[in-house]
This record gives sequence, C-alpha cells and structure tokens, in this order.
Amino acid sequence: MITPPPVRFLDRTTPPHIMTLVLLSGLGALAMNVFLPSLPNMTAYFDTEYRVMQLSVSLYLAMNALLQLFIGPVADRFGRRPVLLGALGIFLVATVGTLLAQDITTFLICRMGQAAVVATLVLSRAVIRDMVDASRSASMIGYVTMGMAVVPMVAPVFGGMLDAAFGWQASFVLMLVAGLAIFALTWADLGETFTRSEGGFRAQVQQYPDLLTSPRFWGYCMTAMLASGAFFAYLGGAPFVGSQVFGLNPAQLGLYFGAPAVGYAVGNFVSGRYSVRMGINRMALIGTLLCFSGMAALGITFALGAQTPQVFYGFFIFVGLGNGMVLPNATAGMLSVRPHLAGSASGLGGAIMIGGGAALSALAGALLTPGSGAWPLIYLLMTTSALAILPVLYVMRRERALARGAA
Repeated sequence: MITPPPVRFLDRTTPPHIMTLVLLSGLGALAMNVFLPSLPNMTAYFDTEYRVMQLSVSLYLAMNALLQLFIGPVADRFGRRPVLLGALGIFLVATVGTLLAQDITTFLICRMGQAAVVATLVLSRAVIRDMVDASRSASMIGYVTMGMAVVPMVAPVFGGMLDAAFGWQASFVLMLVAGLAIFALTWADLGETFTRSEGGFRAQVQQYPDLLTSPRFWGYCMTAMLASGAFFAYLGGAPFVGSQVFGLNPAQLGLYFGAPAVGYAVGNFVSGRYSVRMGINRMALIGTLLCFSGMAALGITFALGAQTPQVFYGFFIFVGLGNGMVLPNATAGMLSVRPHLAGSASGLGGAIMIGGGAALSALAGALLTPGSGAWPLIYLLMTTSALAILPVLYVMRRERALARGAA
C-alpha cells in the first residue's frame, strides 16, 4: 500500500490539500451547468434555435473528450502542475470571449475553449492516483468529486437567479471570478506529484494501445460512459423539457435542475465511506442498478399520468445517486489497470466517457421537439442506464476468471 506523502496547505513543495482538489473539480462542474437555466433566454438573445443553442452543451462535451486524449499524456510527460495552470489560463481567456461574443458562432467557439477546464477533473484524479493505491484512490476520488456534486446542487439555482436579475451573462461572470480564484489557489498550493516520464509526448501516446487492449479497461470505461450518459442526456434535454413542457422560468428551472446533484453528493459520500470495504466492482454495480431503477420508475410514473416537474426532476436524484457510486469506482478501476499510465488512463477513459456523453446530449436535443413532450428523453435515459449494467458484470466475471488462473 502506498503511504500518502505529507501535505502542507499553501506549500508548493508538497502535494495539494484535498480541498484544493475538491475546488478544482467543482470549477469544471460550475462551467458545465451554471448557465443551463439560461439556455432558452440565450436562444432568444442570439436569435437562433434551441437545437443550435444546445450545442453549447454538446460541443463543450465533445471538446472535453478530445482534450482528454492529450491532457493525460502531456501531464504524464511534463507533470500535473504546469498542465493544470495552463489549462486554467485558457479557460479564463475563453470565458472572457463568451462575455464579449456578439453572435452565436463566436460564442460557441469560445465555449469550446472553456472546455480546457476539463484538466481540473482529469488531473485531480491523476494526482490522487499518484499518491495512493487503487482502493484508497476510489475513496479519495469519492470525496474529491463531491465538489462536482455540491456545485451542481447550487449552481443552477444561482444561475437562474442571476439570469432573472442581470441576464445570462452574469453566469459567465461568475465562472470568470471563480476561475481566477482557483487559479491563484492552484498556483499557491499544488505541488508536483508525478515523476516525469522519459521519451516525450509521442512515447506517452504510443502507450495507449497498452490500455486499449485491456478488456478490464474497456469494461470500466463503458460502465462509466453509459451510466453517466443518462446525466449528460439530462443536461442536453432537461432545459427544453422544463421551459417548453412544464413552462418553468429560469429561476424555477434552476431550482429543479440541481435535483440529480443531491443524489450525486450522497453517492460520492457512500463511495468515499464504503468503497474500500465493499470493493470497486460491487459499488459500481449497485450504482448502475440504482440509475436504471430510477429511470424505470420515472417511466412508469409518467405512464400512470403523474406528469409534473416535481416527478420528472425528482426521479433524477436516483441518476445522481447511481453516478456518485459508479464514477469514482469505475475511474479507480480504469486507473488501476495500468498504474504507471494513470494520467493517460484518466484522460483516455474520460474522453471515452464524455465523448459518449456529448453524443447523447446532442441526441437528446435533437429528439426533443415542440409537441414531443418529455418521452423521447425518458426512453433514451432508460435505455442508456440499462446498458450500463452489462459491462460492469463483464468486468466482475473476468476478474473471477483471472482469479481462477484463466487467461
């Protein structure tokens, strides 16, 4: 078992304090969803259609996925600290661009630039894996990614309130201020945790086949992608459902929108508390079953006629709960397959997960049209969450076979 190195807060010669990692992961969550209650108003501001405005979600996710292919290898070559600081700098510049944008094309380009903030999630996980072993990393990732749970609980509420008071731009001002503060904290507190690899960037990328030929790596990636796919589809479709189906204003939509994050916070706490005791595979399986159960219950309840915003958004608590249990454990599994490639595994696994999420988010936006109601989104979520159960069962079966000495 790896003994965690000593940590001194605001000392760049030691690894970062866990609160710094929590805030880093929270910034990515803030950039993801604080503005979502404003999507209908932004559609009117830029004089476009909702399906175009929704690209601010799906293109952002797609760029997240693309960047993660490079962030891991670069960080495995040059270290965590310089890559994190550089990514935060790009995020700040792009955020200023979104505020100055006068047309939808410029806005979407700058929005894609904001995706550089994904380094905060990729590398906060890699930093943890640098410091501790697989079981303890699942526990720490569970606590750290609570930053991704707490922020989505409050960010849409604030985003909706800011939109009502000052307009949609206020949410991007909030991103800018938060980004500046976390850049300063990272500069002061985050010491390097990785011993630089030799051989350059190309040598790092050339190690991808070592990951891609591992069935266990694929199993963990697909579990994470399909389980989180329900949440990403929710990001793409729920603003439309709230405004067009239920007639919610931005402040009301913001209040309801944070429902999955309530479950996500609980799920992350459960992961942090019990992953070492129960094992990462069992925890991930329970999480996938909870996701599917919640979406199946939503479909049944809607079919029985209880079609209210409280019912629709309330059942997404189960999606959050399941994801809070799946993602830390599936991520710890990805990173443990080849521990010496933790940064690359985090980036590649995250690219697969978020790339799938981008596709599902775009699909949700395309399926929802005036008059369609919420059913296309519900069907999509039920299918995705059901499929998530299969790869984790495969991983468990393969590990039992390996334990018996099978190839």
